[in-house]
Amino acid sequence: MTPTRPHPPFDHGAALRVPPPHDARSWQVLWSWLGDDARAVAEASAVQVRTPDGPVVAHCGDWIVLTVGGSFHVAHAARIHDA
Repeated sequence: MTPTRPHPPFDHGAALRVPPPHDARSWQVLWSWLGDDARAVAEASAVQVRTPDGPVVAHCGDWIVLTVGGSFHVAHAARIHDA
């Protein structure tokens, strides 16, 4: 009897975090990884990423996730806003 798997194996893809502006090496890695699916924005330490829902701006500390299907998604980090 072969064991049955109730769910297919989960493959979460890969993710990179948007680095701080002074980390040139990490920015170089991020740009290489994103390729043509990203553009620089005027705001420091931010990148515009093409996602299935349209372009999304990712800031320093946000995660950019590459799914198994080959599309990017942005997971925004919590930000503290002044009142």
